Amino acid sequence: MLKKRALRKIFITTLTAFILLVLYSIPNMNKDGEVLKTNLEIEYITGIGTDNIYLLDENNYLVKTKILLDTTKKEEQVKLLVKNLTKNSNSKFPEGLSAIIPENTKILDVNYDEKYVSINFNNKFLKIDDDIKERMIEAIVYSIIDLGGVEGVIISVNDEVLEGYEKVLDKSIGINKKYNIKRRENINKVVVYYLEEINNNRYYVPVTKYINDDRDKVKIIVDELTSSYIYEPNLMSFLNSNAKLLDYKEQENIMTLNFNNAIFDSNSKVEEEVKYTLAYSIFDNYDVNQVLLQVDGKNIDTIGLNDVK
Repeated sequence: MLKKRALRKIFITTLTAFILLVLYSIPNMNKDGEVLKTNLEIEYITGIGTDNIYLLDENNYLVKTKILLDTTKKEEQVKLLVKNLTKNSNSKFPEGLSAIIPENTKILDVNYDEKYVSINFNNKFLKIDDDIKERMIEAIVYSIIDLGGVEGVIISVNDEVLEGYEKVLDKSIGINKKYNIKRRENINKVVVYYLEEINNNRYYVPVTKYINDDRDKVKIIVDELTSSYIYEPNLMSFLNSNAKLLDYKEQENIMTLNFNNAIFDSNSKVEEEVKYTLAYSIFDNYDVNQVLLQVDGKNIDTIGLNDVK
């Protein structure tokens, strides 16, 4: 078993190095002849260490996809993310996804200090329709915080903190927000990850739901993912509707989820899409760094926080 794991690790490392070599040897040029520094067509399935970026789909949902950042300096990473979130940037986007920050928006200054990022934009940043402005803020904040080592983002325009967003922003602002509130009491905020298929590629889509439900969030997550294969016309869940969460516990930074065997597919396996929609949802709602999947009390798989970054 140890030998097989070692061989698998060597294979993945070699494959990763080969793919990166191919990517950076292909001259993907823009009209000025500048070699593009990013490529958004690589999914985390390959095992390559990439960073997250949240792009807009045709239904105005922000979709999590990947970007290669060729720097480890936080300020430069932020600049690259913002460049790729800006319309008419030089990045190559997967078909069906697009940038969201208005054209000609420029960063006047960016600073990273003690886990906080401050970004100062020019006034082109404000040239956006009100109905999409909130999505733009979400895309910036989520993309930057997913870099790691960032706890909050401060957004300014011409040295003035953005009106309506004066506080330090973090993921508590929510993303792709949906409200189903009938009364003021027992309002719960829960992030649930779904899948979206765009041109034969699958992406993960977080939806922040505000609902009147005072149950533990893990119960709500499982219920939401099992209640229907199709959440909306474009969002899916692969978790079997007959899957039942038998019990769960949060202990020592691990969330253990014990299901009945309906979580298995026809090959007695748990599909990757099921593992990751559950893991993403748990990590966005609980302060844990591992999700342990069990079936009838037997350990099946462990997904670490670093596995889904």
